[in-house]
Parts: sequence; C-alpha cells; structure tokens
Amino acid sequence: MIRRLLSRLWRAFTAPFRWLLRPLQPFFAENPQDTPLGETVQKAIANPGDVLAHLAALRGHLMRSVLVLILASLVAFQYAPVILDWLAAPVGGIAALEAVDVTEPVGVVMRITFFAAFAVSLPYIAFELLRFIAPGLARKSRLIGLFAIPLVLVLFAFGVAFTYYVLLPPAVTFLVNFMDIPTQVRPASYVAFATGLMFWIGIAFELPLISFVLAAMGLLPARWLSANWRIAVVVLAVLAAAITPTVDPINMLLVWVPLVAIYFISVGTASLAQRQRARRLAG
Repeated sequence: MIRRLLSRLWRAFTAPFRWLLRPLQPFFAENPQDTPLGETVQKAIANPGDVLAHLAALRGHLMRSVLVLILASLVAFQYAPVILDWLAAPVGGIAALEAVDVTEPVGVVMRITFFAAFAVSLPYIAFELLRFIAPGLARKSRLIGLFAIPLVLVLFAFGVAFTYYVLLPPAVTFLVNFMDIPTQVRPASYVAFATGLMFWIGIAFELPLISFVLAAMGLLPARWLSANWRIAVVVLAVLAAAITPTVDPINMLLVWVPLVAIYFISVGTASLAQRQRARRLAG
C-alpha cells in the first residue's frame, strides 16, 4: 500500500519533467531497420496509408512551428521600434525614412516583426524538422542533429551581422548617392531590401553546419560537393544577382564572394564530418 502510494507520488512529481522531455524521446529510440530506397518506395506505393500517416505527422510539426512563430511575433512586435531604429541606422535612423502611403508604416512593422520572430524561432523550427525525420535516422545521427540545433541561431545571427556591418553600408551608400540624384528613402523599400539581404545571407551561413550534419549522417558525400564546385559557383552568381537589388557588379560581388567562400567552407566541414564518420565506423 505504502509502496503504491510512493509510486504515485513519484509519478506525479516527475510528470512535468517527463512532459518536458517527451519531445526528445524520438532521438533516443532504437535504431531503425536499414531499408533500401527502392524497397521503401515500393512499400509506400503498396501502402498509401503509411504515407498519409507521415503527412499527418508532418502537419503536427508544421502546426507547432507556426504556433511558436506566432508567439515569437507577439513578443517581437513589442520591440519593433527598437529593431527599426537599429535597421535604419545606415541611412540616418528612423528620422531619415519618409512614408508615402498611409499603410506603409504598418507593413514595415509587420515585416520587421516577422523577420525577428523567424530569427528567434529558427532553432525550434529546425528541431521540429529533425523530429519529423528522426525515426528514419540512426541514433547517433539524431544526436548529432540535436546538438547542432543551437548553432542554427548562432550562424544565422553571424550572417545577419555580416550583412548589416559589411554588406549593407556600401550598398546603401551606392544606392542613395547614385548619379547625385536626391533620394527619398521609403521605409517599405528600404526595410524590404535590408531584411531580404539579411535573410538570404543568414540562410547561406547555415550551409557549413548543414553540410557537416548531413555528411556526419552519411547523407551528403564531400566528394560530390567538391566535384560540382564549378556548377555551384555559377548558381551562386545567379543567386547573388537575384538577391542584390542593384544591377552594378560591385554590390553583386559583395554578395557573391561571401557565398562562394561559404560554399568552400561547407566542402571543408563535410570532409571533416566524413572523416570522423569513417574513423567511427572503422573503430
């Protein structure tokens, strides 16, 4: 009787901790059975209900990610004026921005709020994505991905800081002083330009981490990255031209050169992870 009572008290006491650790359970489950890709596709065709079950699970992960993004937006909205003042510093602060449309300030605040909320929510979004694919990964691969999640926010923050302190000042100077034509800086166009540049460069800074994790899981051969570097350079040039809002080659190079450098760093991190994986499997 006393033992049963103590057991119930212990379960009640540990219930909050078990609830908090429940999302981590898929990372410590048994290793899945290694099934060839062709056999997996055949099973999916023969049993479409299994695919629907995975889609239902994906919907749950997406819903939780959206919920966290909404909560982060509510918090970020309170700091929107501070973020806007920091973002507008390269053009002289908020006082240098002149809205033309009545709804323009509202749209600017919403864009800044969503950008800040996405940056803060990015580790959790990565966590939900990893939880979705975790059942198909080996336990060691899951743990590698789990420990890499905090670096998602760090690398994105580095990309944003690099854009703000290195890329944005010369780009703004060129745009504002082009042909000595007086420029009225509109909040909507400037914020869209700045946040768009920060977003894509921040995502690009994730590539070394992504390549390391995928190579450590055995999903991305480093040799494939190094063999296709010429194609990557061309693709990155097209991407830099799309990201850069101007047609001059100077600002395009300011974006293209860091992207190429990040790609070759990704080749190095993938090679490092692949060597570590080979030593681990050999041992």
